[in-house]
Amino acid sequence: MPVIAMTQEMGSLAKDVALELAATLNLAVMRHEVVDHVADKMHVSTSLINRLREGKAGLIERATTDADRVALYSAEELFELATKGNVVLRGWGATCLLRPVPHVVTVRITRSFNKRVEWLMNHLETDDREFAESEIRRSDNAHAARMHRQFGITWGDPVLYDIVLNTDRLSVHSCVEQIRQLTTRPEFQESEASRQLLANLALSARVRAALKANESTQDVNITIDCQAGRAVLSGIVVNGHEQGEVEKVTAQVPGVAGVDNRLRLMKPTRSFTYSKT
Repeated sequence: MPVIAMTQEMGSLAKDVALELAATLNLAVMRHEVVDHVADKMHVSTSLINRLREGKAGLIERATTDADRVALYSAEELFELATKGNVVLRGWGATCLLRPVPHVVTVRITRSFNKRVEWLMNHLETDDREFAESEIRRSDNAHAARMHRQFGITWGDPVLYDIVLNTDRLSVHSCVEQIRQLTTRPEFQESEASRQLLANLALSARVRAALKANESTQDVNITIDCQAGRAVLSGIVVNGHEQGEVEKVTAQVPGVAGVDNRLRLMKPTRSFTYSKT
Protein backbone atom coordinates (compact mmCIF):
# COMPACT_ATOMS: atom_id res chain seq x y z
CA MET A 1 0.00 0.00 0.00
CA PRO A 2 2.19 2.88 -1.24
CA VAL A 3 2.26 6.13 0.72
CA ILE A 4 3.92 9.01 -1.09
CA ALA A 5 4.52 12.36 0.63
CA MET A 6 5.25 15.29 -1.65
CA THR A 7 6.09 18.95 -1.33
CA GLN A 8 3.75 21.71 -2.44
CA GLU A 9 5.62 24.46 -4.26
CA MET A 10 3.71 26.99 -6.35
CA GLY A 11 4.42 26.58 -10.05
CA SER A 12 6.60 23.50 -9.63
CA LEU A 13 4.07 21.17 -11.37
CA ALA A 14 3.89 19.09 -8.16
CA LYS A 15 0.10 18.97 -8.46
CA ASP A 16 0.34 17.59 -12.01
CA VAL A 17 2.83 14.97 -10.87
CA ALA A 18 0.61 13.98 -7.94
CA LEU A 19 -2.48 13.58 -10.12
CA GLU A 20 -0.73 11.52 -12.80
CA LEU A 21 1.02 9.43 -10.15
CA ALA A 22 -2.31 8.69 -8.47
CA ALA A 23 -3.89 7.71 -11.79
CA THR A 24 -0.93 5.52 -12.73
CA LEU A 25 -0.75 3.65 -9.41
CA ASN A 26 -4.46 3.81 -8.60
CA LEU A 27 -3.89 5.89 -5.49
CA ALA A 28 -6.09 8.35 -3.67
CA VAL A 29 -4.99 11.99 -3.70
CA MET A 30 -5.33 14.15 -0.64
CA ARG A 31 -7.47 17.06 -1.72
CA HIS A 32 -9.46 19.07 0.82
CA GLU A 33 -9.52 16.53 3.66
CA VAL A 34 -6.89 18.25 5.79
CA VAL A 35 -8.16 21.80 5.47
CA ASP A 36 -11.73 20.62 6.10
CA HIS A 37 -10.61 18.68 9.17
CA VAL A 38 -8.64 21.60 10.63
CA ALA A 39 -11.40 24.14 9.93
CA ASP A 40 -14.01 21.88 11.50
CA LYS A 41 -11.90 21.27 14.62
CA MET A 42 -11.22 24.98 15.06
CA HIS A 43 -14.73 26.11 14.12
CA VAL A 44 -13.45 28.51 11.48
CA SER A 45 -13.85 28.79 7.71
CA THR A 46 -11.75 26.77 5.32
CA SER A 47 -10.84 30.03 3.57
CA LEU A 48 -9.17 31.29 6.77
CA ILE A 49 -7.05 28.14 7.03
CA ASN A 50 -6.06 28.50 3.38
CA ARG A 51 -5.12 32.15 3.84
CA LEU A 52 -2.96 31.26 6.84
CA ARG A 53 -1.17 28.53 4.91
CA GLU A 54 -0.60 30.73 1.87
CA GLY A 55 0.66 33.70 3.85
CA LYS A 56 -2.33 35.83 2.86
CA ALA A 57 -3.95 36.18 6.29
CA GLY A 58 -4.19 39.64 7.79
CA LEU A 59 -2.50 40.75 10.99
CA ILE A 60 -5.61 40.25 13.12
CA GLU A 61 -6.29 36.82 11.62
CA ARG A 62 -2.72 35.72 12.33
CA ALA A 63 -2.83 37.10 15.86
CA THR A 64 -6.14 35.46 16.76
CA THR A 65 -5.59 32.04 15.22
CA ASP A 66 -3.73 29.42 17.25
CA ALA A 67 -0.91 28.17 15.00
CA ASP A 68 -0.28 25.22 17.34
CA ARG A 69 -3.84 24.00 16.84
CA VAL A 70 -3.49 24.22 13.07
CA ALA A 71 -0.26 22.18 13.22
CA LEU A 72 -1.66 19.53 15.59
CA TYR A 73 -4.96 19.05 13.78
CA SER A 74 -3.32 18.90 10.35
CA ALA A 75 -0.80 16.33 11.62
CA GLU A 76 -3.64 14.26 13.06
CA GLU A 77 -5.43 14.13 9.70
CA LEU A 78 -2.26 13.45 7.69
CA PHE A 79 -1.38 10.45 9.84
CA GLU A 80 -4.93 9.12 9.59
CA LEU A 81 -4.78 9.31 5.79
CA ALA A 82 -1.34 7.70 5.73
CA THR A 83 -2.43 4.73 7.84
CA LYS A 84 -5.08 3.90 5.23
CA GLY A 85 -2.35 3.60 2.60
CA ASN A 86 -2.55 3.90 -1.19
CA VAL A 87 -2.39 7.67 -1.09
CA VAL A 88 -0.44 10.68 -2.32
CA LEU A 89 -0.13 13.36 0.37
CA ARG A 90 0.98 16.78 -0.83
CA GLY A 91 1.99 19.67 1.40
CA TRP A 92 1.03 20.26 5.05
CA GLY A 93 4.46 19.11 6.22
CA ALA A 94 3.72 15.55 5.10
CA THR A 95 7.33 14.91 4.05
CA CYS A 96 8.62 15.85 7.53
CA LEU A 97 5.88 14.14 9.53
CA LEU A 98 6.09 10.86 7.62
CA ARG A 99 9.82 10.69 6.97
CA PRO A 100 10.47 8.40 10.00
CA VAL A 101 8.25 5.71 8.42
CA PRO A 102 10.44 3.44 6.23
CA HIS A 103 7.80 2.58 3.62
CA VAL A 104 6.81 6.21 2.95
CA VAL A 105 8.50 7.75 -0.10
CA THR A 106 9.23 11.46 0.42
CA VAL A 107 9.51 13.57 -2.73
CA ARG A 108 10.33 17.16 -3.55
CA ILE A 109 9.18 18.50 -6.90
CA THR A 110 10.93 21.75 -7.76
CA ARG A 111 11.52 24.12 -10.65
CA SER A 112 13.49 27.29 -11.39
CA PHE A 113 12.04 30.56 -10.14
CA ASN A 114 11.62 32.00 -13.64
CA LYS A 115 9.71 28.96 -14.88
CA ARG A 116 7.45 29.11 -11.86
CA VAL A 117 6.77 32.79 -12.49
CA GLU A 118 5.93 32.03 -16.12
CA TRP A 119 3.59 29.26 -15.00
CA LEU A 120 1.73 31.62 -12.67
CA MET A 121 1.46 34.33 -15.33
CA ASN A 122 -0.08 31.81 -17.73
CA HIS A 123 -2.31 30.42 -14.99
CA LEU A 124 -3.62 33.91 -14.13
CA GLU A 125 -3.62 35.07 -17.77
CA THR A 126 -1.63 38.18 -16.88
CA ASP A 127 1.47 39.92 -18.22
CA ASP A 128 2.22 41.50 -14.84
CA ARG A 129 5.51 39.75 -14.13
CA GLU A 130 6.24 41.82 -11.02
CA PHE A 131 2.98 40.68 -9.42
CA ALA A 132 3.65 37.04 -10.29
CA GLU A 133 7.15 37.23 -8.84
CA SER A 134 5.85 38.72 -5.58
CA GLU A 135 3.21 35.99 -5.29
CA ILE A 136 5.78 33.23 -5.75
CA ARG A 137 8.09 34.82 -3.16
CA ARG A 138 5.22 35.31 -0.72
CA SER A 139 4.21 31.67 -1.08
CA ASP A 140 7.81 30.46 -0.63
CA ASN A 141 8.35 32.65 2.43
CA ALA A 142 5.12 31.42 4.03
CA HIS A 143 6.11 27.78 3.46
CA ALA A 144 9.65 28.32 4.75
CA ALA A 145 8.44 30.11 7.90
CA ARG A 146 5.84 27.44 8.67
CA MET A 147 8.26 24.55 8.18
CA HIS A 148 10.91 26.21 10.34
CA ARG A 149 8.41 27.02 13.07
CA GLN A 150 6.79 23.60 13.09
CA PHE A 151 9.78 21.32 12.44
CA GLY A 152 12.88 23.46 12.90
CA ILE A 153 14.11 22.65 9.41
CA THR A 154 15.21 24.62 6.36
CA TRP A 155 12.54 24.18 3.72
CA GLY A 156 13.99 22.70 0.55
CA ASP A 157 16.99 21.00 2.17
CA PRO A 158 17.52 18.01 -0.18
CA VAL A 159 18.56 15.76 2.73
CA LEU A 160 14.91 15.80 3.87
CA TYR A 161 13.73 13.89 0.79
CA ASP A 162 14.28 10.48 -0.77
CA ILE A 163 14.25 12.01 -4.24
CA VAL A 164 14.31 15.55 -5.64
CA LEU A 165 12.94 16.04 -9.17
CA ASN A 166 13.41 19.18 -11.28
CA THR A 167 10.59 19.80 -13.75
CA ASP A 168 12.85 22.18 -15.70
CA ARG A 169 14.63 19.04 -16.87
CA LEU A 170 12.06 16.29 -16.42
CA SER A 171 8.56 15.98 -17.81
CA VAL A 172 5.67 15.23 -15.48
CA HIS A 173 5.52 11.72 -16.92
CA SER A 174 9.24 11.15 -16.28
CA CYS A 175 8.84 12.35 -12.68
CA VAL A 176 5.97 9.91 -12.20
CA GLU A 177 8.06 7.06 -13.59
CA GLN A 178 10.96 7.86 -11.25
CA ILE A 179 8.68 7.87 -8.21
CA ARG A 180 6.90 4.72 -9.36
CA GLN A 181 10.19 2.87 -9.65
CA LEU A 182 11.21 4.04 -6.19
CA THR A 183 8.04 2.57 -4.65
CA THR A 184 9.06 -0.86 -5.95
CA ARG A 185 12.48 -0.85 -4.32
CA PRO A 186 13.11 -3.06 -1.25
CA GLU A 187 13.84 -0.05 0.95
CA PHE A 188 10.26 1.19 0.61
CA GLN A 189 8.32 -2.01 1.04
CA GLU A 190 5.76 -2.03 3.82
CA SER A 191 6.47 -4.35 6.75
CA GLU A 192 4.79 -5.16 10.02
CA ALA A 193 7.35 -3.01 11.81
CA SER A 194 6.80 -0.02 9.51
CA ARG A 195 3.00 -0.35 9.78
CA GLN A 196 3.26 -0.43 13.57
CA LEU A 197 5.51 2.62 13.60
CA LEU A 198 3.02 4.56 11.49
CA ALA A 199 0.17 3.42 13.74
CA ASN A 200 2.10 4.57 16.81
CA LEU A 201 2.77 7.99 15.28
CA ALA A 202 -0.87 8.33 14.23
CA LEU A 203 -2.13 7.49 17.71
CA SER A 204 0.31 9.94 19.32
CA ALA A 205 -0.95 12.66 16.96
CA ARG A 206 -4.55 11.76 17.86
CA VAL A 207 -3.79 12.09 21.57
CA ARG A 208 -2.05 15.45 21.10
CA ALA A 209 -5.01 16.76 19.13
CA ALA A 210 -7.47 15.54 21.77
CA LEU A 211 -5.52 17.24 24.56
CA LYS A 212 -5.41 20.49 22.61
CA ALA A 213 -9.14 20.30 21.90
CA ASN A 214 -10.04 19.85 25.58
CA GLU A 215 -10.33 23.06 27.58
CA SER A 216 -8.81 21.56 30.73
CA THR A 217 -5.71 20.21 28.94
CA GLN A 218 -5.24 22.59 26.01
CA ASP A 219 -2.19 24.29 27.53
CA VAL A 220 -0.22 21.22 28.62
CA ASN A 221 3.14 20.61 26.98
CA ILE A 222 4.13 17.00 27.49
CA THR A 223 5.75 14.09 25.67
CA ILE A 224 3.45 11.41 24.27
CA ASP A 225 4.86 8.09 23.11
CA CYS A 226 2.41 5.46 21.89
CA GLN A 227 3.39 1.83 21.48
CA ALA A 228 0.86 -0.76 20.27
CA GLY A 229 -2.07 1.12 21.77
CA ARG A 230 -0.42 2.07 25.04
CA ALA A 231 0.16 5.79 25.60
CA VAL A 232 3.14 6.77 27.74
CA LEU A 233 2.81 10.30 29.12
CA SER A 234 5.87 12.10 30.48
CA GLY A 235 6.70 15.65 31.40
CA ILE A 236 5.60 18.22 33.97
CA VAL A 237 2.09 19.39 34.82
CA VAL A 238 0.94 22.10 37.20
CA ASN A 239 -0.97 20.02 39.74
CA GLY A 240 -2.69 16.74 40.46
CA HIS A 241 -5.94 17.86 38.86
CA GLU A 242 -4.22 18.60 35.57
CA GLN A 243 -2.37 15.29 35.79
CA GLY A 244 -5.67 13.45 36.19
CA GLU A 245 -7.35 15.38 33.38
CA VAL A 246 -4.53 14.57 30.97
CA GLU A 247 -4.80 10.87 31.78
CA LYS A 248 -8.61 10.92 31.48
CA VAL A 249 -8.61 12.67 28.10
CA THR A 250 -5.89 10.37 26.79
CA ALA A 251 -7.73 7.23 27.91
CA GLN A 252 -10.81 8.30 25.94
CA VAL A 253 -8.97 8.68 22.63
CA PRO A 254 -10.00 5.95 20.14
CA GLY A 255 -7.20 3.40 19.81
CA VAL A 256 -5.71 3.97 23.26
CA ALA A 257 -5.75 0.63 25.10
CA GLY A 258 -3.92 1.82 28.21
CA VAL A 259 -2.18 4.83 29.74
CA ASP A 260 1.18 4.86 31.49
CA ASN A 261 1.08 8.13 33.41
CA ARG A 262 4.63 9.25 34.20
CA LEU A 263 3.75 12.91 34.55
CA ARG A 264 5.43 14.79 37.35
CA LEU A 265 3.97 17.62 39.38
CA MET A 266 5.54 21.02 39.43
CA LYS A 267 6.87 21.74 42.90
CA PRO A 268 5.23 24.73 44.58
CA THR A 269 7.41 27.80 44.90
CA ARG A 270 8.64 28.35 48.43
CA SER A 271 7.35 31.43 50.14
CA PHE A 272 9.68 33.48 52.29
CA THR A 273 8.64 36.08 54.81
CA TYR A 274 10.77 39.14 54.95
CA SER A 275 10.63 41.75 57.74
CA LYS A 276 12.02 45.20 57.68
CA THR A 277 14.63 45.98 60.33
